[in-house]
Amino acid sequence: METWSKTIRKLDVLSPVPTDIDIANSVTPLPISDIADSLNLSSNHYDLYGKYKAKVLLSVADELEDSTDGYYVVVAGITPTPLGEGKSTTTVGLCQALGAFLDKKVFTCIRQPSQGPTFGIKGGAAGGGYSQVIPMDEFNLHLTGDIHAITAANNLLAAAIDTRIFHEASQSDKALFNRLCPLNKDGTRSFAKVMLKRFEKLGISIPENHNDLTPDEIRRFARLDIDPESITWHRVMDVNDRFLRKITVGQGPNEKEMFRETCFDISVASEIMAVLALTTSLADMRDRLGRMVVGNSKAGEPITADDLGIGGALTVLMKDAINPTLMQTLEGTPVLVHAGPFANIAHGNSSIVADKIALKLVGPGGFVVTEAGFGADIGAEKFMNIKCRYSGLVPQCAVIVATVRALKMHGGGPEVVAGRPLDHAYLSENVGLVEAGCVNLAKHISNTKIYGVNVVVAVNMFSTDSQAELDVVKTAAMAAGAFDAVICTHHAHGGKGAIELGIAVQSACERQSEAMRFLYPLDISIKEKIYAIAKSYGAVGVEYSDQAEKQIEMYTKQGFSDLPICMAKTQYSFSHNPSQKGAPSGFILPIRDVRASIGAGFIYPLVGTMSTMPGLPTRPCFFDIDIDLATGKVVGLS
Repeated sequence: METWSKTIRKLDVLSPVPTDIDIANSVTPLPISDIADSLNLSSNHYDLYGKYKAKVLLSVADELEDSTDGYYVVVAGITPTPLGEGKSTTTVGLCQALGAFLDKKVFTCIRQPSQGPTFGIKGGAAGGGYSQVIPMDEFNLHLTGDIHAITAANNLLAAAIDTRIFHEASQSDKALFNRLCPLNKDGTRSFAKVMLKRFEKLGISIPENHNDLTPDEIRRFARLDIDPESITWHRVMDVNDRFLRKITVGQGPNEKEMFRETCFDISVASEIMAVLALTTSLADMRDRLGRMVVGNSKAGEPITADDLGIGGALTVLMKDAINPTLMQTLEGTPVLVHAGPFANIAHGNSSIVADKIALKLVGPGGFVVTEAGFGADIGAEKFMNIKCRYSGLVPQCAVIVATVRALKMHGGGPEVVAGRPLDHAYLSENVGLVEAGCVNLAKHISNTKIYGVNVVVAVNMFSTDSQAELDVVKTAAMAAGAFDAVICTHHAHGGKGAIELGIAVQSACERQSEAMRFLYPLDISIKEKIYAIAKSYGAVGVEYSDQAEKQIEMYTKQGFSDLPICMAKTQYSFSHNPSQKGAPSGFILPIRDVRASIGAGFIYPLVGTMSTMPGLPTRPCFFDIDIDLATGKVVGLS
């Protein structure tokens, strides 16, 4: 089989493992044109963004439409500690093993990280140790500007909402109509293309003489009559800024005291980000952006971006962002970086278009490995029930990443707190804690097998793990029905440390025989779908607040009940309570509110309080980030 071996590089690994940024800076990336050449991409298939990044154009998927896809693998995890268990690192390490050591065509497809966590408490998301995407600093910072495009589009829509309310409040129906659709010199009226969609939505036939529209038709067309209390669209920025969690807008002297309370979200929480991740083409993105619902009229009708006349402009701002970014791993295997939706309120997966392009490029016998956010109860569930529904793609294997550290926590170990030294229990052998915590791993395995995929457990090994503890995890994984369970050292050794994982994943893909199954059908009620997901967590029932009941009734009346569900829940427990570790059961899942991302295509119930604007800690990561003035290289990025 033809390989991509001409781009593979050998790593010289050091022990102890240096910092992530030092490792990344020690390797000179190949020109991205070399990576593109190895994929048989011509210069017409991509646009360069500097030496080491390129945007792969959607035309590649069109040209390869009749080609056979490769194997499709999703990487998820057990319920994590606040420190993370290394899903991104495992995703990259697995791909390095497949490409650099097992001679397979392989693509890594991962999300673009937000600058908020990068400068805040979490750090970057390029992987870690000797399993990273490079250039690591460019990956974690501006990349090719997709998040900036999302920010601009999101805030243009926010400005349009408040401006429309302002102008409707100060003008008659006739004056509003004349300004929206001005008269031409010949007496005809100018209608933008997007306005014709609104006439169609309202069921209004435009007469040959546009001046023959009735006063009622003019009023219905021109006056959106947005209820300010119903607006769900927030402004965004890609910075952790807790002081923007609640703000008041419209306090300027020229806004005629039309102020209202609102807030900022972080950019990756924007519905436009979720749209980017779930779109399948430029035309599909235009349609999704236009049907995003920003609030309701005072009569209870949903108001969309196209009602505001802005769907086309949003698409123009996003026209380059729809193309995934080509990068490389430390060992020279190709990577597509695209989209980065929140894994709580959104579905937490990279883009469909990146996966589709990659699957065509690797072809039969090749592998595309993509990552789902947080534990399998959030990321993998949404990958299967939302992303796979819209993409039509079927995974052959799911990798669940586990660590001894996290399993000890689930077995009753002390609290793990980011920025605080680990308790002695996590640094010394305690087989009993690990055995007790394996109930969490078992629950994730059984939940993931429901979808009909083979499950391989990757145990991300730390230097403090004992062989007895690792053996317990492998035994528990196999007993729970895993296809295989493998100890991995890719952080310390790169792809070489994940060879056994690569072999297990290949075998799992080749022996996959079941048809894919979803957790619920789309034609049941919103409540029935919510219960199906809650039951998979271990809940015996669901409790709805009055607000949640009201929203479910409204979305059902508006015709949105056939959408999939995207549960907004803590990542630190199967339940709604982050302190409930292991595999809790018998609880009632409380639904505080229910909201909708109609353009993206899902309903999202809120389980507890979900923050969409993180805050900075006392000592953020930015203290360590600087630039070497002699070399121009970034230092301190983690």
